[in-house]
Amino acid sequence: MSDEIKNQHDGARPFLDDFLKEDEPAAAAAPAGTPDPLEADAIEMLRTIYDPEIPVNIYDLGLIYNVENDEGHVLVAMTLTSPHCPVAETMPGEVEMRIGSVPGVREVTVNLVWDPPWTPENMSEAAKLELGFL
Repeated sequence: MSDEIKNQHDGARPFLDDFLKEDEPAAAAAPAGTPDPLEADAIEMLRTIYDPEIPVNIYDLGLIYNVENDEGHVLVAMTLTSPHCPVAETMPGEVEMRIGSVPGVREVTVNLVWDPPWTPENMSEAAKLELGFL
């Protein structure tokens, strides 16, 4: 091997260093469509909250529009069956309190929204079956 070629291989080999770095274990990214574990736990907690007038939990009833986790800050967009719902003043607070009890949750923000309005089409199949819609 010529001295020139030998000297090229004796020094730092950034191409090899980069190649070896790619083999280092990296933090596993969740596959697309996989729910965030904290979001999944928050949703399970939401399934323990029932509308006092309807024997279905608020998640399957379709009152929860979105649950997002931002590094322990859980954001919930929810609605009620009607702006005149008797639990309009208490339900968002209960959602905040219950999700706040989930391990890993640092903060909860509940946004009560009216657009789009809730309709029975928001309900899960299980809720529709429970209520005799199917």
